[in-house]
Amino acid sequence: MTQATLEIHLTDEDLTAALREDVRAGLTAEPKTLPPKWFYDARGSELFEKITELPEYYPTRTERALLERVVGEIAQVAQAEVLVELGAGSAAKTRLLLQALTSGGPLKTYVPQDVSVAALSASAEEVASEFPGLGVHGVVSDFTATLDNLPGGGRRMIAFLGGTIGNLVPQERAAFLGGIRDVLEPGEQLLLGAGLVIDPAVLVPAYDDAAGVTAEFNRNVLHVLNARLNANFDPEKFAHVALWDAENEWIEMRLEAAEAMTVTIAELDLTVEFAAGEQLRTEISAKFRREGLESELAAAGFATERVWTDPDDRFALVLAERR
Repeated sequence: MTQATLEIHLTDEDLTAALREDVRAGLTAEPKTLPPKWFYDARGSELFEKITELPEYYPTRTERALLERVVGEIAQVAQAEVLVELGAGSAAKTRLLLQALTSGGPLKTYVPQDVSVAALSASAEEVASEFPGLGVHGVVSDFTATLDNLPGGGRRMIAFLGGTIGNLVPQERAAFLGGIRDVLEPGEQLLLGAGLVIDPAVLVPAYDDAAGVTAEFNRNVLHVLNARLNANFDPEKFAHVALWDAENEWIEMRLEAAEAMTVTIAELDLTVEFAAGEQLRTEISAKFRREGLESELAAAGFATERVWTDPDDRFALVLAERR
């Protein structure tokens, strides 16, 4: 069996420094914001796994069913020798791709990327065990800042699944897609999973479930700040808000202060005032139209090769080639 290897470009100290910077900038801004990546400590990851199993939350199961249906076509068109997965996590969906790309295909290496050493190490070892002969080379990094750390050697396909592209505002998406183009060679590919614009009556409950799991997930960012930066947030004094912004075509998740309060963040020597009813934006989840996706990819230097959607047009998988 091939042994999985791990390359570390992001330490816990690096993460703490980034958290400090994001919190200081976001909580002194007007309006206040925090990046969604800080939801994901161990508890946050568990809560998100629960969200993916909720009846209201269609994106995960829709993307997986779509991937199951078209993975053979993706493998046939891509002919990838190296599969790089950004934000790999447990690599659950990736196994579908790996199976298709290794079944008579040229795939030699799998490169999962994630910020968590523990999660990446475990999933890399599992994949190496399930696919003997496949080289597994994990990269611990932040995909928004360290794309240049991704190894080359062989025809690559970068997979960015789960609709995570929607967490970036348009300027961030342009920079991110441009960064991917810069690390790929002409003819290499990007496989992008993206949520599509649908009826808000279906969309909003996916981010505001009846059981309140998403509300707990949203408030978890405050628990992270309390634990890592010695803040004194009372998470239960913040209400979960999810709304559809029709102009920007994205879902916004916010935390709304139930009363006026003063919060201290001891590690930053920072005091933050919240007015009653004031909202802190914790996530956007942009949804796309096919023509918009293709336009953004073209602007970044990609030519769209194939687009696959589910029968209800809720999710798209786009295979694009670096020009």
